Amino acid sequence: MNLQQIKQRFGIIGNAPLLNRALEIASQVAPTDISVLVTGESGTGKEIIPQVIHQLSSRKHGEYIAVNCGAIPEGTIDSELFGHEKGSFTGAAGSREGYFQVADGGTIFLDEVAELPMQTQVRLLRVLETGEFIRVGSSKVHKTNVRVVAATNENMLKAIATGKFREDLFYRLSIVPISLPPLRERKEDIHLIFRKFSADFADKYRMPAIRLTDDAVQLLLNYHWPGNIRQLKNLVEQISVIEKDREIDAIKLKSFLPDKFESTTPVLFGSHQEEAITDRELMYKFLFDMKGDLNELKKLVLEIVNKNGEIQLTKDQSAFVNRMYSDVNEYTPGRSLPVPMKEDPIFPTFAEDEDSEEFEFHEEVQESLSLEDREKELIKKALEKHRGKRKHAAEELGISERTLYRKIKEYDLNL
Repeated sequence: MNLQQIKQRFGIIGNAPLLNRALEIASQVAPTDISVLVTGESGTGKEIIPQVIHQLSSRKHGEYIAVNCGAIPEGTIDSELFGHEKGSFTGAAGSREGYFQVADGGTIFLDEVAELPMQTQVRLLRVLETGEFIRVGSSKVHKTNVRVVAATNENMLKAIATGKFREDLFYRLSIVPISLPPLRERKEDIHLIFRKFSADFADKYRMPAIRLTDDAVQLLLNYHWPGNIRQLKNLVEQISVIEKDREIDAIKLKSFLPDKFESTTPVLFGSHQEEAITDRELMYKFLFDMKGDLNELKKLVLEIVNKNGEIQLTKDQSAFVNRMYSDVNEYTPGRSLPVPMKEDPIFPTFAEDEDSEEFEFHEEVQESLSLEDREKELIKKALEKHRGKRKHAAEELGISERTLYRKIKEYDLNL
C-alpha cells in the first residue's frame, strides 16, 4: 500500500515532508512486532499512527485496545492492564482479565505512557521482555503475545533524568521512534486541513461551508497553533456555527484566535510544555508571579506620593492597598514577605477615629500558609467547583487525572 492509499484509508490530510516520513516509517515497521514510540505535541494526531501500524500488520484481525495511561487512577492501573483475582483488593468481587490478556494476538496502544507509575513500569518491562505478566493478587504467570505501541508528548530524556521514567523501559519501547510534527511546521497543510474541516462541519450542520479571504489565509498560516490540529478543528467548528457570513476575513478570524501568550479559557496552571515541570515547580511559579504583582503595586503607589513624601491616598485607597498586600503575603512559599511597619511610609494601615481626621500606624503580622496547605486548598476548591468530578477538576488545575487522584489520597480529601 503506497503513501497516498494510506492517507485515504485513514483520513489523513497533508503532504508535509515530516508527516510523510512518519507514515513511511509506520508502514515499514507494521509487518514486524517491533515496539514503537510515537512522540509529538498534544493535538498532533499521534493516535492515528498505532491504528496504521495495527491495520497494516498481520495482527489486524486481532484486538486493538487504546489505553490512556494518564486517565486511570494509580491505584487501579495495574488491575486494568494486567487483571486481578477475586478478593485481591477492596471491591474485587470477582476475577478480571486485563487488557494484555484480552488483546492477546493483537495490539495495545499506551497513550500518555510517561504517566505510568514506577511499579507499573516494572510490570510493563517484563511483558515487553518475556511476554509474561502476573495478575494483581495472584502468583500464577500468564503469557501474552501483544504488540505494544506507545505515545507521549513529554520530553522523555528529561523524565528519565528526573527519575520519573525508567531508562531501560524507554529504550525497550522506542526501538523505532516516530515523531509527528506540530502544525506550525506543516504550513503547506494548514489551509488544506481547514477546508477539509469546513466541508465536514458544513455537512454535519447542513449549512454552506465557510471560506477564507486571502488575508485570513495568511493569518491562518502565520499563527503558531499551540493546540495543533485539535485546536484548528475546534476553531473551524466555532466559526461554522457562530458566523452567519460564510466568507471570513482576517479581522473576523483573529477574533477567534487567542493571543500568542494568552488563553481564551482561564486556567489555574498552563498546559503541558515541551519540557515537563513538576507540580511543585508549577506551584512555585504561580506564587512568585503573585510576588511580581506586589512589586507592580508598590510602583503604582510610589507614583501617587508627592514631592514632600506625603501620601495622596484616600481612606478607601489605603484600605485597598493593605488588603492587596495581605493577600499576596499569604501566597509566599516558605517565608513571609516584609509586613508594614510604623516607619513604612508606603503601606500604612489606617485606624479611623470618630473625632479625628488623623490616622495612626500599627504593625500587621500574618502567617503565610505553607505550600502544601495552599496546594490542598486549591485542589479542594477545584473539586467543590466541579462537584467532585475529577476529570474537570484536573483540567482546571492543569494536571493529569492520575496526579489529582494521588493528591486526593495524599491530603485525604473525601468530597
